Amino acid sequence: MLDPDDDAAPVPAGATPAEDRGVRSPRGRRQEIVEALLSDIVAGQFASGERLITEELARRFSVSHTPIREALSTLAGIGVVELRPNRGAVVRRMGPRDLIDLVHVRRALECEAVRRACGRVSTELLDHLAWQFGRLLTARDLRGLRFVNLARRLDNELHDAIATACGNALLVAELNRLKLLFRAVRDAAWRRVGTPQHRRLLEEADEHLAIVAALQAGDRRQAHRAMSRHIRAAIRYWLPLMTSKSPSE
Repeated sequence: MLDPDDDAAPVPAGATPAEDRGVRSPRGRRQEIVEALLSDIVAGQFASGERLITEELARRFSVSHTPIREALSTLAGIGVVELRPNRGAVVRRMGPRDLIDLVHVRRALECEAVRRACGRVSTELLDHLAWQFGRLLTARDLRGLRFVNLARRLDNELHDAIATACGNALLVAELNRLKLLFRAVRDAAWRRVGTPQHRRLLEEADEHLAIVAALQAGDRRQAHRAMSRHIRAAIRYWLPLMTSKSPSE
């Protein structure tokens, strides 16, 4: 069972943590806008083909037009928005084929990253992650928001550590460019309370443990296999998210 004192209180989806409500740097604020809009798009809050109007978004986020334009440019760069002449930013339709393609791209990137990261991730970090993922596997509350938030944080920590340690700047840049989309789809799937998606958290913790074990052993082949198995498994719970009818349809 997870100790309720181990982690900070969970933050509801769409809310801003208390420590982040002070003065934000322009880059930090722009990142918040990107993440908020991406979450809305993946969750179906914007219809396919819907225009994202700069002036309206500026009012929503209480910012000038500049960070909105920069955020829309970032979203266009990861393929969820199209910047069209005379129309501005338009939400791009994402269907099952797009999701399958995304999983294939992620698999190629993550498998190469973990293969290269073998022997480069600190023993202390790997031991810490192994212990934390083991705790997740023994937790009883599979539907608590605290459990989901901890699983999300550990997932981010492992994949970020692998990217940082892979030693290939271009590979890291591509992973960083797409990870916002990876994580937005993941988080949308995890928020499907009342479905089998929450049981996926246990499977994922076990898959992460296998990746960590291969990294601890310095076994590149096994690390590649464990990561490939982990990424392929994602399609089983991501695909229903894209095939179910969204609120905007």
